[in-house]
Amino acid sequence: MGRVPRSQPLQADSQPIRSRARKPRDPSQPRLPLDPMPARIEPCLALLKSRPPIGPDWIYEIKWDGYRIAVHLNNGNVRILTRGGHDWTHRFPAIEADAKRLGVGSAILDGEAVVLDEQGRPDFGQLQQSLGGRGGKLNSGASIMFAFDLLYFDGHDIRSLELTARRYFLRSLLQHAQGSVRLSEDLEGDGREIFASACEHGLEGIMAKYKDSPYRSGRLGEWVKVKCVRSDGFAIIGYERSTAAFGGIGRLLLAARKGNKLVYVGGVGTGFNERSALELRAQMDKITTSKPAVETGRKRDAVYVRPKLVAEVEYRAWTHDGKLRHASYKGLREMQDNAAVYEMADFGGTAVGERK
Repeated sequence: MGRVPRSQPLQADSQPIRSRARKPRDPSQPRLPLDPMPARIEPCLALLKSRPPIGPDWIYEIKWDGYRIAVHLNNGNVRILTRGGHDWTHRFPAIEADAKRLGVGSAILDGEAVVLDEQGRPDFGQLQQSLGGRGGKLNSGASIMFAFDLLYFDGHDIRSLELTARRYFLRSLLQHAQGSVRLSEDLEGDGREIFASACEHGLEGIMAKYKDSPYRSGRLGEWVKVKCVRSDGFAIIGYERSTAAFGGIGRLLLAARKGNKLVYVGGVGTGFNERSALELRAQMDKITTSKPAVETGRKRDAVYVRPKLVAEVEYRAWTHDGKLRHASYKGLREMQDNAAVYEMADFGGTAVGERK
C-alpha cells in the first residue's frame, strides 16, 4: 500500500469509513483473504534519547505518562491487555464502553491509559489512585486511552504498512471520538521546539517516530522518547523512619540493577501525600527483613524490606558517585505493567542506563 496523503480524510459518502456486517460474497468478485486476529502483540518500545531526532522523516507526539495498553475489538467484544499481556478489561470500564461504540468489526489499538489533572496533563499518581494503588482492585472510570497506533483493522493485519498509513486509518476511526478513547495527535514542527514547549507545559516529554517504519515489536530505534525530567523504576530496599512525615516514611532507600546485582542509588523523600504514603507503608510492612539487600552505608533508624516493590521516581540527574539528584516519588509500578528496575552502567563516574 502506498502512502496515503494525510491531507485527505478517509471518507465514503462524506462519512468516516466503518466496517459493516458482511454480506454473502459475490462469486464474481476475487476472494480477499482475512488475516487471523492475533491474541496478543508484543508492543513496539521506544529508545530513550537526550535529544529528539529532527527532519521530515519523523513525526512527534506527546509522551503520555500512564499504563501502556492494547485494546482488542472483535465483533462487539473488547479485551484490554497490559504491556505484560494481563487482561485488565474490567479495570477500565469507560475505555471498554467507548471502544464498543467505535463501530468497527475488528481492530487492535495501541495506546496509553492515563488520568488527566485539572490542567489536562497526564498524572501517573492520579491514575494509580483511581485503580486503588499498587495491587488495588478498583476500576478506573476516570481513565482515558490515547491511541497512537492501529495494528489490525477490519480483518486485516496492517503492521507491515508504514506508520503514516496506519495513522491514516486510525485517524479516520477516531476523528470524532471525544470520550474515553481518543487520538494521540501528531505535533507539527521542529522536534527541538516541540520538546521545549512540552517541557514548558509541564509534560513528561515527547515521542518521535520514523514515518515509514512498519510496526515491529521490541526496542529497535524506530520510536524514540525524550524526557523533560527523567523518570524510571527503582527497587525499594527500605526506608528511614520519621515521626513528622506521612506514613512515618522519612525517605525511601532505592536500588538499581547493575549486571546481575542491585546497587544502592540513594533515596527519595518527596512526592508523597498522606494516602500514597499510608498505602506504601502497608505494602512495605509485609516484606520487612533484618538485613538490607544491598550495602547502603550507615543509616539512622532504617527499616529494610525485601526488594519486591518498584517505585517510579522522577529525578533531574545523577551525582558523580551514582546517586539520584532531586528525586521525587511518583508511585508504585504494577507487575502487570512490566515493572522493571532501572539498568545502570558506570562510565567515567556517570550513571547512565535504560529502563528495560
